[in-house]
Amino acid sequence: MSEVQQIPEQRRYVAINADDKSLSIAQEPVPKPAANEILIKVHTAGLNRADLLQRQGLYPPPEDASPIMGLEVAGEVMAVGEQVSGWQPGERICALTHGGGYADYTVAPASQCLPIPEGFSMAEGAALPEALLTVWHNIFQRAALQRGEKVLIHGGASGIGTLGISMCRAMGAEVYTTAGSDEKCKALLKLGAARAINYRTEDFEEVLTDLGLRNQVNVILDMAGGDFIQKNINIAAPEGRIVYIAFIRGFKAEINFAPLLIKRLVLTGSTLRAQTFDQKAVMVQELLENIYPHLESGAIKPVVDRIFPLEDVEQAHERMHSGQHMGKLILQM
Repeated sequence: MSEVQQIPEQRRYVAINADDKSLSIAQEPVPKPAANEILIKVHTAGLNRADLLQRQGLYPPPEDASPIMGLEVAGEVMAVGEQVSGWQPGERICALTHGGGYADYTVAPASQCLPIPEGFSMAEGAALPEALLTVWHNIFQRAALQRGEKVLIHGGASGIGTLGISMCRAMGAEVYTTAGSDEKCKALLKLGAARAINYRTEDFEEVLTDLGLRNQVNVILDMAGGDFIQKNINIAAPEGRIVYIAFIRGFKAEINFAPLLIKRLVLTGSTLRAQTFDQKAVMVQELLENIYPHLESGAIKPVVDRIFPLEDVEQAHERMHSGQHMGKLILQM
């Protein structure tokens, strides 16, 4: 194992109080990287809705994962496992962690690590891994979005939504989106959406129908569910692909599935955390080949809403829970 000398014995991390689910800063020994892992000095960590669910005990981590919250980080390489090649101590790195991101030192599988694009800040680096892999897997792997197709991204103001709009535009798709305020919709138009629909004041099915896009939307990425499910089916194009990554508006709905047969639709879904290291490694390699050139050119850039000191993690969670954020929320160590 190659390593630098200034690795401390203890790390700071965010602990969850078992009684009231409050958060506090605790200490424990810095982990040592396994043969296929990289030890990262974390500068910034990205927040995800999964963190809020884990805090409430509704999204328990896999048995082999760190119990500490946090699924993505950016920082610098401190040490590499004996089977790791291509990374050296001191290099800037961002990573999809197997838990443990809410800490000032963490380990990540080398196969889930990515370089921070030139000119990107550490905060922008921490906004990349989870959203990049989620969008790539669901829109490009599962739904096989093609150049020239039309895609609808619900929750466009989220970290996944904002990056997804830019990624789909860079890959030659025509993008439509929904968000919860006029201000957010205006910002999403600047990101490249052809039309951004305020779902609080407009019915996206009616808007798209009025635009002549009923039965024209090839791919839909939905984190809302609930009453959106039927509307997605109604506006999807023949051979359309609808992908679910969450059900914020509800897991249950009464659905007329007749259009599914008539239009030969595909309904699918996934969560990123449940997938294997091998599956995620493929996503990383495909991102490096297909998306990183657009990141390096500046055509794709994540939107960072706000940066919170690690000690203010509860306020960061409150902002995410409120839904007021636009883009990614970041913790700074």
